[in-house]
Amino acid sequence: MTDRLGILVRRLRTQAGLTQEQMAERSGVSVRTIRRLETGKAADHRLGTVNLLADALDLGAEDRRQLAAVLAPGHPSPIPLQGKANGDSGSGADVDPGGSFEPEPEPEPESGPASEVDRVLADAAAELAREVRRRWQKEEEQRRVHDPFPLPVRWNRATARLTDHAENIQRLPPGVRPEPMEPTGDLRSVAEAYRGIPSGRLVILGRAGSGKSIMAIRLVLDLLGGSGPDRSRRVPVIFGVGAWDATAVALRDWLVDLLLRDYPHLARRTPGGSTLAAALVDAGLVLPVLDGFDEIAEGLRQEALEALNATSSPLVLTSRAGEYAEAVGAARAPLVWAAGIELAGLTPDDLSAYLSRTARPAAQDERAPGGVGGDGGEALWDFVLEVLRSGKDPAGGRLAEVLSTPLMIALARTMYSEAPGRDPAELLDAGRFPTASSLEDHLLAGFVPTVYRPRVAERAATGDPDRGRRQDRRDRDRRRNWDPDRARHWLGHLAHHLVRLDRDRHDLAWWQIGESLPRSTRVLTVALVSALCVTVSDWAVVLLVAPITPGEALVQGAVVGPVGGLAFGCFYAGMAAFGGGSFAPSQVRLRLRGRTDGIGRRPVRTFTDRFAAVVPGGFVTGIGCACAFALQRALYEGRSLTDPALVEPLLINMLVLGLIFSSAAGLVFGLLAALETPLDVGSAATPAGLLSANRATVYRQVLVIVPVLTLAIALGGGLVVRLLAGVLGPLSWKLPEGLVIGAVGGLGGGLSYALCFTAWGQWLIFSRLLLPLTGKLPWSPEDFLDDAYRRGVLRRSGAVYQFRHVRLQHHLGHTYRRRRGNYTPATFAGPPR
Repeated sequence: MTDRLGILVRRLRTQAGLTQEQMAERSGVSVRTIRRLETGKAADHRLGTVNLLADALDLGAEDRRQLAAVLAPGHPSPIPLQGKANGDSGSGADVDPGGSFEPEPEPEPESGPASEVDRVLADAAAELAREVRRRWQKEEEQRRVHDPFPLPVRWNRATARLTDHAENIQRLPPGVRPEPMEPTGDLRSVAEAYRGIPSGRLVILGRAGSGKSIMAIRLVLDLLGGSGPDRSRRVPVIFGVGAWDATAVALRDWLVDLLLRDYPHLARRTPGGSTLAAALVDAGLVLPVLDGFDEIAEGLRQEALEALNATSSPLVLTSRAGEYAEAVGAARAPLVWAAGIELAGLTPDDLSAYLSRTARPAAQDERAPGGVGGDGGEALWDFVLEVLRSGKDPAGGRLAEVLSTPLMIALARTMYSEAPGRDPAELLDAGRFPTASSLEDHLLAGFVPTVYRPRVAERAATGDPDRGRRQDRRDRDRRRNWDPDRARHWLGHLAHHLVRLDRDRHDLAWWQIGESLPRSTRVLTVALVSALCVTVSDWAVVLLVAPITPGEALVQGAVVGPVGGLAFGCFYAGMAAFGGGSFAPSQVRLRLRGRTDGIGRRPVRTFTDRFAAVVPGGFVTGIGCACAFALQRALYEGRSLTDPALVEPLLINMLVLGLIFSSAAGLVFGLLAALETPLDVGSAATPAGLLSANRATVYRQVLVIVPVLTLAIALGGGLVVRLLAGVLGPLSWKLPEGLVIGAVGGLGGGLSYALCFTAWGQWLIFSRLLLPLTGKLPWSPEDFLDDAYRRGVLRRSGAVYQFRHVRLQHHLGHTYRRRRGNYTPATFAGPPR
């Protein structure tokens, strides 16, 4: 078969008048693969490769039947067209119908830049696949999908108006009848159904809480489950698409940004100069699983769908059916080349099999001491399930409608199966719950108080008593019994924080929580913190090395500090006014010893970008320093600030010190860029891991900034003064004085930068200080967020948290806005740990 296929391909290529190089350029298949195929050296043929070659040769139906006959003797159908839907042009990669990436089966290595890039990308894709699988396996366990067993989430084929034509989905030429798609399936078969879609594009639809996200997770894990060390696939990665604004950011750039956020190790550069994240996306090695299309702002869904239709890459999209149908109507087209499935509701029989096994016998014994331990769960839910199965009671019908989604079943399980003293029969009370909506509100309202009921912490199991006690203390700190009412208030504030400009956000990023404070409050806080840093730094340096009295030193610090704080505050206010003021966590760490794993091969550009970014801040700081010196002189000499003898030196000092501080800051941050290396994949696997990594990075940055900025100001100041002396007249910059100014600037500037202009610093002063002072967060918010995740209120999505479900987020936010007038800061005030 190998010889026959090679002879046939060579004959067809010759008839088309193409060389191997020309066919490679047309098809996107490497010349080496074509050569091996035509000479019979390639024994493992990929259907996707032959499809690409057939497209490049513009073969008709008869020639395609000949190729199909060689590949699969006795099969009458021609090879389905796939074109370049995979987006892998020129990569030399093959594509299977399921959208998975297959490297060419070339056993021997090839030298040169192309092979090096391929090897780097293959390693990066394999590492990404391992990390994606590890994260979502853990997330599936955290969501208790398999406890006691997965709910039987089933799906049916979506209506025809929400999917493309079957011929387009299967990429068939005109005149060829499509194969029918499976009409139904379940959670276990979704990956198999996806692999059978030649276009690799699928839309998963369902009502709110119907299990779309769970199905997306299961699809990802099943697609990754078959990969081995000798096989590299297109890596499925889940992206929360609700934050995407298609009018502002291209899909490709948005995917790259999120990969860098959630997998910072992909910031490493390829031999070609791009980041691994960008290279993987461009090479078609990432399968985007876009979860939550309905969470995109209503006015942006049409543009988002049109942007997706402008691409041909395989992808998976989840959405509520109604919102997706509206976008399809507005765009006048569904997602092109996409098949569609719609999740079905759960039946009373499903509830009977599941809920009866969620209440543990021990829990039933607590409710009814005379109950039979082995039948605890059945006894707890028997009456409710009997009413649901009968279908005669209107209250039972409403409850069956509510409990037809996995979300509501999970809430009901938490409130009644896992909490003592609750009887699910109350859900049938038509007086309390006259509508399905009232039942849903009851389950949503009762979830947080139930999961925050007091618990007794277990003692750590360890042979070392001292170590065990220390571990117990750490566990009690992290698994403390938060007051349910306070926890609901804090979670409500976080949910309210995610509502911005009539648009919901769903990613709860720790570095953005401080944005819940008013802009004026943040600017004032930055100014005060910077003033304190500069004041303390000035006192420490001057009292230790300057030959002045303590009184003079205190006065100098009291003058220099506020002026410096005002300068930093003005710079921050300017950033905030133009949409800045919030800093994303650094995607790199500093390596002070040994070889850095280079962030890229463009050091000049990196240095220039950093230099340009910090020069304005350094210049403003220099101006503030000049103003402080003028104010100090005016106070000591009893002069007016409008005295010409002070104004002229002030203007000169503003220019000179502005140049000194700006150039010194640019050099320092350029040096920091040279010391940067991407984060390890494990150091940022969770929000807490990213926070810890950024804290360590800031510590190391301060260790570099303080001494290097001190020397840069002291030595660079002398150089600047010499250069400007001929233009501005006599200038004085003695080395001892320069070292004092440099030390104050290095220490004060380094601390101000660390606390006010980094993600970790803003987390510290806003989220760990100001928000707890106002009662909007607890004193240890990182522990609270981690505990909320472990209790099932929050979930993780890469480097950010999300609420368990958008409906829970909306409910908590609405409750917070309704009740926040009843809370005062004094209610929650307490000492920080």
